[in-house]
Amino acid sequence: QVQLVESGGGLVQPGGSLRLSCAASVSIFRMKTMGWYRQAPGKQRELVAIITTGGSTTYADSVKGRFTISRDNAKNTVYLQTNSLKPEDTAVYYCNAVLYRAYGGGDYWGQGTQVTVSS
Repeated sequence: QVQLVESGGGLVQPGGSLRLSCAASVSIFRMKTMGWYRQAPGKQRELVAIITTGGSTTYADSVKGRFTISRDNAKNTVYLQTNSLKPEDTAVYYCNAVLYRAYGGGDYWGQGTQVTVSS
């Protein structure tokens, strides 16, 4: 069983920044991928960014150049640095982890953290 705990959300003005954190209850070396998704009211959940065990990253076009995903293996934590925030970035942000089959496999989600961009 894997638990993911997000933190770092909040209210920020347009153009501001937030750093989201996702702490895992097990070593993140067990994770094939870790990522951030978001869901705005009335919309489907969408991919924001993913990072692999090897450090390769993928970003949604809407956040490229503004958001950065990173990982701290020693702390079993993945971060999402969000810069130049826009009102359309307002959403609940969820952390996701996909385990390697060797460790039981599975797809895990955190409880979400609210990001609100408003003046």
